[in-house]
Amino acid sequence: MGDRSPRVGPMAGRPRMRAALRGRAPGLVAERELWDAGHRVVGGLDEVGRGAWAGPLTVGVVVPDRIRRITGVRDSKMLTESEREALFGRITAWAEAWSVGHASNDECDDLGMSDAQRLAARRALEGLGITVDRVLLDGRWDFVGGGRARTIVRGDSTSLSIAAASVVAKVTRDRILRDADRLHPGFGFAESKGYPSPVHRAALAQRGATTYHRRSWSFMHGLPAIGEPPRDRAGAPPRLF
Repeated sequence: MGDRSPRVGPMAGRPRMRAALRGRAPGLVAERELWDAGHRVVGGLDEVGRGAWAGPLTVGVVVPDRIRRITGVRDSKMLTESEREALFGRITAWAEAWSVGHASNDECDDLGMSDAQRLAARRALEGLGITVDRVLLDGRWDFVGGGRARTIVRGDSTSLSIAAASVVAKVTRDRILRDADRLHPGFGFAESKGYPSPVHRAALAQRGATTYHRRSWSFMHGLPAIGEPPRDRAGAPPRLF
């Protein structure tokens, strides 16, 4: 999913910024260092959903525009849901390219979380429609490989492309969980986005798991024998003997 929408000014639709967010803007210092070193296409990546009990693990990637500016972008965790939704269209219109990749809840069970994150990142990069020369990642772990990555501790707070990718990934995944809430009301997916919450835990205890749940995880232990069955780490139903 790349930048296919018409270009709009980066200020279009900008909501009024809360005072708590002013002066904390990520920049393009790391991106410019790579551009100056001769790497034309630089993308920031970030993931969301790694610790959730339900839903996919999602990785967003954003290739920033080198000429036009955008303001108001912050790490998705600093923003409210309405602020992220308002930023999503501005980011995708501003970016040179952008994409989102998912590893489904079943793939998280089958592969384990590290390989699932690598899979989602590969799908995100393949969905760009352009080849990225270097990538910037939040944290210390290179989940892209191939010698293209630069890891940055607190990168989602300092790198504009990583922060933008965090918003794109979060909004996309949140929309999936809101759809799941309509299919499986009562689990609180629209509010908790698949993470454990009192409502989510109570629904599991009463109704068992859904097809959106990561059913090899330990929260499945002791659930009633209704709903979707547990799975083992290889993806097959556990043996009963």
